[in-house]
Amino acid sequence: MITTIMADNETLECITEHERILQEIESTDTACVGPTLRSVYDDQPYAHRRFMEKLEARIRNHDREIEKMCNFHHQGFVDAITELLKVRADAEKLMVQVTDTNRRLQEAGKEVTNQTEEVIRCRIQQRNMANTVEKLQLCLPVLEMYSKLKDQLESKRYYAALKTMEQLEKVYIPRVGQYRFCQIMAETLPLLREGIKDVSMSDLKDFLESIRKHSDKIGETAMRQAQQHRTFNSAIQKQLNLGCTKSVHPLNGRTPTHHNGLVLEEGEEEEEEGDEEVLTAQDLVDFSPVYRCLHIYTILGDRETFENYYRKQRKKQARLVLQPQASMHETVEGYRRYFNQIVGFFVVEDHILHATQGLVTSAFTEEIWNMALSKLSAVLRTHSSYCEDPDLVLELKNLIVIFADTLQGYGFPVNRLFDLLFEIRDQYNETLLKKWALVFREIFELDNYSPIPVETEEEYKAVISRFPFYDAEIEKQDFPKKLPMSQSVPQIYTQVKEFIYASLKFSESLHRSSTEVDDMLRKSTNLLLTRTLSGCLQNLIKKPHIGLTELVQIIINTTHLEQACRYLEDFITNITNVSPETVHTTRLYGLSTFKDARHAAEGEIYTKLNQKIDEFIQLADYEWGMSESDGRASGYLMDLINFLRSTFQVFTHLPGKVAQTACMSACKHLSTSLMQMLLDSELKQVSMGAVQQFNLDVIQCELFASSEPVPGFQGDTLQLAFIDLRQLLDLFMVWDWSTYLADYGQPTSKYLRVNPATALALLEKMKDTSKKNNIFSQFRKNDRDKQKLIETVVKQLRSLVNGMSQHS
Repeated sequence: MITTIMADNETLECITEHERILQEIESTDTACVGPTLRSVYDDQPYAHRRFMEKLEARIRNHDREIEKMCNFHHQGFVDAITELLKVRADAEKLMVQVTDTNRRLQEAGKEVTNQTEEVIRCRIQQRNMANTVEKLQLCLPVLEMYSKLKDQLESKRYYAALKTMEQLEKVYIPRVGQYRFCQIMAETLPLLREGIKDVSMSDLKDFLESIRKHSDKIGETAMRQAQQHRTFNSAIQKQLNLGCTKSVHPLNGRTPTHHNGLVLEEGEEEEEEGDEEVLTAQDLVDFSPVYRCLHIYTILGDRETFENYYRKQRKKQARLVLQPQASMHETVEGYRRYFNQIVGFFVVEDHILHATQGLVTSAFTEEIWNMALSKLSAVLRTHSSYCEDPDLVLELKNLIVIFADTLQGYGFPVNRLFDLLFEIRDQYNETLLKKWALVFREIFELDNYSPIPVETEEEYKAVISRFPFYDAEIEKQDFPKKLPMSQSVPQIYTQVKEFIYASLKFSESLHRSSTEVDDMLRKSTNLLLTRTLSGCLQNLIKKPHIGLTELVQIIINTTHLEQACRYLEDFITNITNVSPETVHTTRLYGLSTFKDARHAAEGEIYTKLNQKIDEFIQLADYEWGMSESDGRASGYLMDLINFLRSTFQVFTHLPGKVAQTACMSACKHLSTSLMQMLLDSELKQVSMGAVQQFNLDVIQCELFASSEPVPGFQGDTLQLAFIDLRQLLDLFMVWDWSTYLADYGQPTSKYLRVNPATALALLEKMKDTSKKNNIFSQFRKNDRDKQKLIETVVKQLRSLVNGMSQHS
């Protein structure tokens, strides 16, 4: 029973499950029936059979429901078919009518269709035209900009052209980049840029060539304005120094200002007279090419290339500008053109420095300036050394000062130029010294070397106005009278002052203190006195045509010039306003200069006097074998004495010691010459008559010495010049050999000045004469005794001479 219950339960569950599956099949989409059917086969065995039975029962059930429904609606269906059959005839009739209407409508609408197609075609054209207009409106700005670009290129507005290119590339071409002409245009723009760069570079090269040509004019203008500025300031300073209280107004009533270093004047009013227009670098050179090229390369991102090229080219131009012409030193115009070009170069560089940002830098300008300073210094040193004209050197100095002031106004350091001027100052002094050497030589050549005659007081004042001279005794004399110096003295004094003025000209505008100027003047004047004037005097003294009279006058002249040196000191002091008591003040060396010249003249007097004595002695014609003297002095000696007397009379204007020294020197030289004549080795024999004649000549010399030809000698000082001759001649005239030999070597000896060698030489000459002239003297007793005495004396003298040689 339990089994039956369990079977019933299972059957009930199976029926329920099948009912559920059928509901799902009915309600589920056909695509999803598979899983449902699969569950039928997954159940208990034989379940699908029961399901099939259940399914068939459900199908039969539905068929019955369909049949009921069809039975229910069948009459309505039949009625509808009947009505439809009725409508069919009407439909066929309507179809005919519609077909006819359609035919007639087609026939009537053919014209409309044709017109509609034309309208459609026109609409399409209109739409195409609208599209074309729209595209053209997009392309026209591009074409207009490109046309504008072409116009800008033709009118050389390259900066604007680059801006137009930039707009084309960034704004316009991207809008219509699909068109071929835009692609061609885009490909052309880089070539146009390169063309602009090339044209700009060509303009820059033309600009560089232009400023090279105009540098001379620019520099000339700048230096002229600097010189006018200096002149204007100097005029103001002079008025201030003179205590002028009147206000000084600038030219045209305008205040000078500086723009790029060149003087400009503010204000629009001009004087009626009209001044020369002030030109600037911009007035002489068009700087637009360099600005334009700089902007173009900046826009193109290639500014560094442009800067490097510009600086390189300007360095080359600087080297060319600094290269002087070979003949520059010959004229001042050569130097002026040289300086103008350099100033023009740096004026342009200064303008570029301030007008552009970074094209040239201060460091670059300073580098170029330092190079220029080095080259300029070397050039000026070399060319100034060739210059022999002091006026040209002075002009060169003035140009250098203006050159330095001009560039200093542009901010360039110029200290090295002023240092160079000190070197050129030495060269200037050298040229001055050479010039004044010629002046001094000409003065000396034209001088008559005689005292200056003055006939009237006006002539006297004219002389002393040129030369500081005062003598109380001459002042008391009546006109006409003579001044002791010759005409060259005031001329030399005047020329020394002119030299000081000339030397002072170079010291102007060197920005040096009065003390430094004073020191320079004194040093240059010292060079003039100690080297130039001294050298001219020394050469003058040595000239053959200068005689004793001229030498005496030269000594007198140098004495007065020496006394005038203190007036030259005062002259320099008045110019520089520097007290001579200043610690570092240089003193003039004129005293030593004129003393040296005077000593040289004195020495030359002694030399020429001795030479004149030698000339007279060469005229001597002694008959050395004469038996007796003529009883009177020789003619040549009397002429010599007369010459000495007249000469020593000229010496009255000389300082006493000079005249005394000259007289003593002449007497000593005369004594020595006579002694040498007597002891000449070529003279082999001397007779006693010749000794007597020689004694008469020496007596005349002694009389001359005792007559005091030059005052100031004490006692018989001058006669002592002939003492050697006198004692020698006395020894032979008296034949006092016993006394000589007995007293030899004694301080009180009568023949103290007679040297045994001298006596021996003369005695041997006389011994040979005795042998020759007295062939038969050996037969006379007196002559034999005298001959023996001579031989005895000769032996004793030789023993004395040998003893002296052994002792020495």
